[in-house]
Amino acid sequence: MTMPRDSVARALLLPLICASLLFGCAEMPEQKDAPKVALVFPPPPDEPRFYFEQSIYGSHNVVQSEDSALKTMLTGEAAGSEGLAKPYAVAVHKGRIFVSDSAETTIKVFDPPAKKFFKIGEEEPGALRKPLGLDVDGAGNLYVADASAKAVLIYDRDGRFLRRIGSSKWFDRLTSVTVDTAGARIYVTDIGGVDSQNHRIRVFDAVKGDHLMDIGKRGGGGGEFNLPRDMAIGKDGRLYVADGGNFRVQIFDKDGKFLKSFGKVGKTPGTFARPKEVATDAEGNVYVVDTAFGNFQIFSPEGDLLMFVGDRSERDGPGKYMLPSGIFVDEDGRVYMVDQWFRKIDVFRPAQLPAGEGFLAKGTGEPAPKATEPAAKK
Repeated sequence: MTMPRDSVARALLLPLICASLLFGCAEMPEQKDAPKVALVFPPPPDEPRFYFEQSIYGSHNVVQSEDSALKTMLTGEAAGSEGLAKPYAVAVHKGRIFVSDSAETTIKVFDPPAKKFFKIGEEEPGALRKPLGLDVDGAGNLYVADASAKAVLIYDRDGRFLRRIGSSKWFDRLTSVTVDTAGARIYVTDIGGVDSQNHRIRVFDAVKGDHLMDIGKRGGGGGEFNLPRDMAIGKDGRLYVADGGNFRVQIFDKDGKFLKSFGKVGKTPGTFARPKEVATDAEGNVYVVDTAFGNFQIFSPEGDLLMFVGDRSERDGPGKYMLPSGIFVDEDGRVYMVDQWFRKIDVFRPAQLPAGEGFLAKGTGEPAPKATEPAAKK
């Protein structure tokens, strides 16, 4: 009986692989029993709060066939993987990771538990032009701020287009969108610009699209903005706005009434140089990405500094960033950090969550859509 050509190739390659592995072990016996050291934040002797868990660079991190695994083992290359060209923001729902890619004008979706990868926004009527900020509601519906379309496009969890809200008459330069858990109200950040007075948060009915109110205006006082970048909803419905040009985070109640702010321009922890995106966790703590610092800082709901994670670096590595942008905290407290320069998403697991637990490890138990065949980048 004649063996298929690819089976013959595998049979011939197998001894080479085994030999190379054996040779490697013989050359470096000191590494055989080397303990695996977890990257922890903050470092000892402080009590650990977060463990670095993984980095996601492309579809090969979640989808890997037998052939691509073989090629990666032999050559170090990820066969047929689709990577990130210019990632901006990230949102996560029960283990499914949505990442906006502004250069390739799509949302790239990584589903590690289901070992699936697919894209959203390639076809009309929901085609995207320049996706930036992202958020998800409690049902997993995805909300995308499209800077070129000057609108928010809404999809279900599997990427089916539902509707759009807004147009050029509503926004000067929108950058991000935030939705409440119920999917009833969206908050759209309009950064305005140097020549615009429209530095504000515009609030809409997420279903009907009706404009409900605006929060803020251009300025440096309480409740005023200078180049606002992003917004997050915290405990008790509090609104946290990354006020980039004023180097602070402002806090509002659920009705848009100004409460207080924290932060100022500086070079030390607790201050800001280039705050970009903001997220909150179940306890109401506030996570702020600072692009200039190359990290994210964590504050209490009232603005007291708790800790920071990451360092600015010209070399990639766990917790190393050159141009960080997006951040998200999922249902289990895992933190997802986007870096545009290294084109990756770093994932950090909270210390109280055991390894291998939570949605990212186990998923929802729901079937994922069929994965698209990733094409190798040229």
